[in-house]
Amino acid sequence: MTGKSAVARRYRAQMTAGQEGLPDTIRKVVLVEGISDQFAVEAMARRHGLNLPADGVCVVPMGGATNIKRFLATFGPNGRNVELAGLYDDGEALFFLRGLELTGMGSNLTRADLAALDFYGCVADLEDELVRALGVSAVEQILLANGDLTAFRTFQQQPAQQGKSDQARLRRFMGTRGGRKIQYAPLLVNALDLHRAPAPLQRLVTSL
Repeated sequence: MTGKSAVARRYRAQMTAGQEGLPDTIRKVVLVEGISDQFAVEAMARRHGLNLPADGVCVVPMGGATNIKRFLATFGPNGRNVELAGLYDDGEALFFLRGLELTGMGSNLTRADLAALDFYGCVADLEDELVRALGVSAVEQILLANGDLTAFRTFQQQPAQQGKSDQARLRRFMGTRGGRKIQYAPLLVNALDLHRAPAPLQRLVTSL
């Protein structure tokens, strides 16, 4: 299980690599908001038989959508000029639209244009997409196998969770402890029926 300090170290290392440490052989960079998204994309790629490093593809977590302009400046047409792709939460789409426009990758862009540029939107976030694709029962079985089902049952009873769906509770539960989203992202992906995988994740990996 990944603790908060380990997560912080991994994030700092990724940020350093994202800005200056990637090898010259990289041909495509996939920009995602956080490390849990990175792990999910990498797990999905493995399930499709892809070897991203061998294919010159690197998934880079940005530490939030608000950092998109900095990463586009590093990797976009005015930087290393590699191919780009990414995942974003629909609520953060404006940051991606503005960032891509400011980087010279289009003007008056729409969400449809983002997809044409290989940037795909999740309705709430990727965890929500994965929970919906798997279903509550399947996710609870994964929690059980990893010793977290009792904690989730306690979480369900909290006053703030009353009136919410179990899907919404599961999504929120994933973010209640440092490292939990990172821990479960590949586990959820590995449990997917690939024919029912979340469309944004499936389309992104297909584009690679």
